[in-house]
Amino acid sequence: MQIPRIVLGGASSTVGKTIIACGIVHGLRKRGFSVQPFKVGPDYIDPTYLGAVSENPAHNLDAWLMGPAGVASEFVRHSKSDVSVIEGVMGYYDGLNGTTNRASTHHIATILSAKTILVLDASKTARSIAATALGFARFHSNSRIAGIIINRVASRRHEALCSEALANLRIPVVGMIPRDAEMQLESRHLGLVPATGSAQRHRIQKIAGRTAGFLDMDRIVSIAHSAGSLQPHPAPRPRPPRCVIAVALDDSFNFYYPANLEVLRRSGATLKFFSPISDRHLPRCDGIYLGGGFPEVMSEMLGKNATMRQDIKNRAQAMTPIYAECGGLMYLTKFIRTGRKKHPMVGFLDSQTAMTKKMTLAYTNAGIISDSIISDKNAPGTRSIHGHEFHYSALSFVPHDTRFAYKLRTGTGIVDMKDGIIQENTLASYCHLFFGTHDFAKNMVRACIMSARR
Repeated sequence: MQIPRIVLGGASSTVGKTIIACGIVHGLRKRGFSVQPFKVGPDYIDPTYLGAVSENPAHNLDAWLMGPAGVASEFVRHSKSDVSVIEGVMGYYDGLNGTTNRASTHHIATILSAKTILVLDASKTARSIAATALGFARFHSNSRIAGIIINRVASRRHEALCSEALANLRIPVVGMIPRDAEMQLESRHLGLVPATGSAQRHRIQKIAGRTAGFLDMDRIVSIAHSAGSLQPHPAPRPRPPRCVIAVALDDSFNFYYPANLEVLRRSGATLKFFSPISDRHLPRCDGIYLGGGFPEVMSEMLGKNATMRQDIKNRAQAMTPIYAECGGLMYLTKFIRTGRKKHPMVGFLDSQTAMTKKMTLAYTNAGIISDSIISDKNAPGTRSIHGHEFHYSALSFVPHDTRFAYKLRTGTGIVDMKDGIIQENTLASYCHLFFGTHDFAKNMVRACIMSARR
């Protein structure tokens, strides 16, 4: 398959990759191309910006969660547009550890045989930026770097100095973007504010349009079309709808991989979306999916919706299958404490959530130690489950007799390197999972069908 594609890498996580990726998407669309965006890593927030500009949902590509074959499969199956743009994560070679490029942006570029444009921040440097570019180009025997974009250029004189320094590297400069306070995005404790509201979407579209004006789109298009062919990866045949799963989706819960929702549908689930903030009751359903998000930011509004909280607690006590990740786990506890304030939550789990000042951010490797609604501890492959953690909170007062689904080899979990509280037909964990690599979705659908028959 011939899929024009390009990877956007960076020297670090702060060089402006998201804005520039959106600028490239905007520039391509202005030329009449349809664009399919992707995001390297487990990020839930940046894809909302890419999706807002491309008007196509952005999909994640993560070699740790999916494996190389899974990355190639996800990419090929969703690359139905004229050009695919892949925004990298962190620094270009940053991955699982300091000795390998596994799960890095470079690893993804290698798996997909794609060329990379490297973004460098010119702040507080001039000729030295050439040393940085040269280091990235020579660090790996096949860096795949085919272009450079210089960001945050202070003046015409600064631009000239950077251009002169880079002239002899034989790597084309395909963009010089000025430093501009108006071309910044709002952030909070977990990163950028998701572009889920109309104001944020309008802002990123405006910024993307301005950014595109500083890019050499002719060369970028040429680099994208220079990528080689890839093997086709047909999607598995979907099963007919057999159950209904209610999925929480609003400003409090919006951390979902599109692939996870897709696999649930393909496994026989009809998804009905609802808002724990504004809806009074759950839709008619056989199971519930509470994803991650910002329940701590919306804790006051969530606490005020007592009818929804009681509805979910009743369903949990009635053995309705509930799968809750991170924010969903927090929502199922008794309270979320933010500073001196304590907001009531569902109260199904006999624990409380307290916000912390330290971020828990890591890939996790776990073994399944107890059966749950999504997994069988004796099933093949369950000795090594790959996931990730991403939160500023911790559970307090976890009962000593709590049953857990996972024992972690790497990561933090809820307590004592254990994660995934199992109570009735509920599984609630800090660990985020990718459903495409195991039978998680199929098992969830099976649990919902069995529950509906009771």
